[in-house]
Amino acid sequence: MAEDSSSSPKNSIESTMAEDSSSPPQSFLRKHWEGYKEFWGERFSFLENYTRFIKRDKPLPSWSESDVEEFIASDPLHGPTLKTAREAAKISAVGGIIGAVSTAGVAWKYSRSLHGTALSLGAGAVFGWTFGQEVANHWLQLYRLDTMAAQVKFMEWWQNKVEGQ
Repeated sequence: MAEDSSSSPKNSIESTMAEDSSSPPQSFLRKHWEGYKEFWGERFSFLENYTRFIKRDKPLPSWSESDVEEFIASDPLHGPTLKTAREAAKISAVGGIIGAVSTAGVAWKYSRSLHGTALSLGAGAVFGWTFGQEVANHWLQLYRLDTMAAQVKFMEWWQNKVEGQ
């Protein structure tokens, strides 16, 4: 029985080496950087939903609370979801403030160290924001809603309104 020469491991290695010799050699760091970019690009692919609004020649102007309320009233599907997402952000902000003040207060009370208090203020804000987001997620049942779609629809609505379409 004759063996197919194209499927042997030796020939596949030789063909790979021939392809590599035709392209310019990449440095060790360049290969790993490309790998990291691909890895994190897959993890943050949801950001591609916003690129058409962020990477514009002329940025969209800021919107006001009344603009958001107008969208909420005009869109019966995405409006309530956007309103709930905004409530969740307010709960998260309150959690961040409470976390920052409480941890900084405890650090100042027991250490009287300015740099320790500043570090605990920042860490408490991050932990408080995260805890507040989790509370809001369960309390408002955000896991049942597609908040990203509502935000993208708002951005599309705002873009159309600004551009007069």
